[in-house]
Amino acid sequence: MHRTIMTLLVCCLAGAPAVAFAQGSLNTLTPAERAEGWRLLFDGKTTTGWRGWKVDTLPSGWKAVDGALTRVRKAADIITTDKFKDFELKLEWKIAKNGNSGIFYRASEDDDAIYWSGPEMQVLDDAGHPDGQSRLTAAGSDYGLYPSPAGVVKPAGQWNQVRLVVKGQHVEHWLNGVKVVEYELGSPDWEAKVKASKFAPHPHYGRNREGYIGLQEHDFWVAYRNIKIRTLP
Repeated sequence: MHRTIMTLLVCCLAGAPAVAFAQGSLNTLTPAERAEGWRLLFDGKTTTGWRGWKVDTLPSGWKAVDGALTRVRKAADIITTDKFKDFELKLEWKIAKNGNSGIFYRASEDDDAIYWSGPEMQVLDDAGHPDGQSRLTAAGSDYGLYPSPAGVVKPAGQWNQVRLVVKGQHVEHWLNGVKVVEYELGSPDWEAKVKASKFAPHPHYGRNREGYIGLQEHDFWVAYRNIKIRTLP
């Protein structure tokens, strides 16, 4: 039996989502995805399309390793070379034990740290990192503002699937097929949460109409793959 088909059958019998990637299908687009307007943000072999935040080159601590954009040693936050306004983003991430990282969206270079402008979908080993003790800072959360439910993220060393939707003021965080966060930028609820948070003094936080996709360097090994995006009308 073909290995990919066997994997799908095993997943179904175990009650797990029937998602499998043949080695050749990593970091590629299906004909259906191409027709829907998806594009790759990472080709699996090079770091083309990415640079350091506030610099023109990619920090040497980020490498393409085994088909994943990987933080292999001390580096810095990185961003896409292109900006995005309304979009749907898909990717997979895997992190080391006790690890911490994040996915920024509509980020800019107007402040002294990327997280003062771009909201962050938290990437975390919930079981091992102190941030996992609060749902406001646990995996899948809109860091510091909107909590994610427990029990959705997979353990350190396993791949997690992300779907991030940002359209107008509407934002959705999806983790492993579950919608874990939903909110409206600029709503009274959001404004109140920002005002009560560490982001309050930063005028660009969550207010950029378009911006960069960013990946956070936070002192831990982390890998991202199958990074795909499409613009939304």
